[in-house]
Amino acid sequence: MNTANLQLEGVYAVLAALLGAMRDKGVLNDDEIGQMLAGVEATLASDPHRPTELRAANVDAICFPARFLSLALQASRQREQLSFSQLALRVGQRDRTIDPKAR
Repeated sequence: MNTANLQLEGVYAVLAALLGAMRDKGVLNDDEIGQMLAGVEATLASDPHRPTELRAANVDAICFPARFLSLALQASRQREQLSFSQLALRVGQRDRTIDPKAR
């Protein structure tokens, strides 16, 4: 596996913990974090300056961090202790349920 990918796993875990701590301390609530992540994902998914020949799978890869963090916070809210691999699998399952024509 590419070392950068392993480093990104750590970055995502840190960001998820940071957002969870911000939620737990009342800096941002679940709705505010959810709206922020949804907004980031929407902006990433609909970037008008992105080359049109980019495949839907590439756009999914670009949106992965926002989707991962959203699901990580959802899991922590439900007191689930999920690994990176488990969360990444859920992101992948979610991506398959999204209609590619809706993008």
